[in-house]
Amino acid sequence: MLQTILAPNPSPLTGPGTNTFLLGEAEIAVIDPGPDIASHHAAILQAGRGRITHILVTHAHLDHSAGAAALSAATGAPVLAFGDADAGRSPMMQSLVETAGGGEGRDTAFRPDRLLRDGDRIEGADWVLTAIHTPGHMGNHLSFLWEDRLFCGDVILGWSSTLISPPDGDLLDYFRSLDRIAALRPARLLPAHGDPVAGPLPRIAELRAHRQDRTAQILAALRDGPAKAADLAAQIYDIPPPLLPAAARNVLAHLIALTQLGVAATSTKITAESDFSLR
Repeated sequence: MLQTILAPNPSPLTGPGTNTFLLGEAEIAVIDPGPDIASHHAAILQAGRGRITHILVTHAHLDHSAGAAALSAATGAPVLAFGDADAGRSPMMQSLVETAGGGEGRDTAFRPDRLLRDGDRIEGADWVLTAIHTPGHMGNHLSFLWEDRLFCGDVILGWSSTLISPPDGDLLDYFRSLDRIAALRPARLLPAHGDPVAGPLPRIAELRAHRQDRTAQILAALRDGPAKAADLAAQIYDIPPPLLPAAARNVLAHLIALTQLGVAATSTKITAESDFSLR
């Protein structure tokens, strides 16, 4: 009833590649059709014995949503999602669209056929899914609850923490989404990258502690004086240089959250190059 097809798009940020899930037998829901790669598209069409009736997208990043239009054209199935790449941003993040940079991997052409909201039910012949709005990695991010399992997209990964890059990513929203998922008490998480997570609550606690530890490192570094996100990332992270730009985006997310909480400040409008200091 559930099949997983791994897209051929491995990278430091996608792990082994994007997991495309096929749920159902007579009527099939495709969750995250993945990148627009012809071989992956063919594998999806050949895998299911039933008819593809729904195409569900967790969020509008190219490695999740770019293949949706071609799959819809081939099957006639509608594409369902929270919205386009701009949907679901908090007011704070919306105010930073012109200044914060970012935009990594956004699928700006993505347009769903049907909009989903938190709590919406999607039904097939032998399955029922509930849409759960879980912003943090991206404002339009949805997870999908199936019985006691949760298709959690990029909010929770088993092999890494997720990228949070403002203005699409929002650290405070991310913490709220972790709380939301924990309250659902799923028995198993099915991330869009990497293996299933058999212990959801311990993994959520681990991810929360990781972000809290990172915040503590940033606060300690700011005690030495004002600093930019990129400089803090180079100081705090022990990773290969090619990954430092992504680390700087994560640090910027922490700095913006600290600013919202009144702990940090910048004397100018927030940009990726702003100097942040402790209040």
